[in-house]
Amino acid sequence: MPNVNVYDLQGRKIGDMTLSDDVFGIEDRSYLYGEVIRAQLLARRKGTASTLGRSEVRGSGRKQFRQKGTGRARRGNAKTPLLRHGGVAFGPKPKDWSVKVPKKVKRLALKSALSGRVRESGLFVLDSAAMESPRTRAIADFLKNTDTASALIVDVKNKALSLSCRNLPNAKFIEVDGLNLFDVLKYNRVVITREAVEHIERKLQS
Repeated sequence: MPNVNVYDLQGRKIGDMTLSDDVFGIEDRSYLYGEVIRAQLLARRKGTASTLGRSEVRGSGRKQFRQKGTGRARRGNAKTPLLRHGGVAFGPKPKDWSVKVPKKVKRLALKSALSGRVRESGLFVLDSAAMESPRTRAIADFLKNTDTASALIVDVKNKALSLSCRNLPNAKFIEVDGLNLFDVLKYNRVVITREAVEHIERKLQS
């Protein structure tokens, strides 16, 4: 059973916590990361780029000049891709870039990344992140006191904590249901509240 340090919001160590072996103590499966991250990044593409082809450009279909005798190249109407304001040859059209990855693969990759963070002491548990109002200074001081270069902070719905992280370039808040592989690997440390840890263990063990 892996153990991690538990901190308060001032960055002081107040104890430790035992995590689930099934979620935070599995063997390395980093060979899955590429497939899952590629799917995440492709899903972000809107795929809305669109150009007008020759048949879609508005204009006359009349041939511009006779076929022979002018000394110029043979050319049809003004909608040819060879002319300005003509159609675009082989231009982009709206498409869905997303690719499907099995849920079991995504879940296993996420558990592997979390387990890797635990092995390298890159995962902290925050005892509580309850805040009466947003305080960016509190989060900045927490990162400084724990010697954290950049952190992904995970909690259940916590608007004050979310607003506190918003203006920090080296911190990102994410709700526990949105926890994903890309963000876990992007930041130097992952900071998860006790309540979020219990939620993650229930979700990933099921």
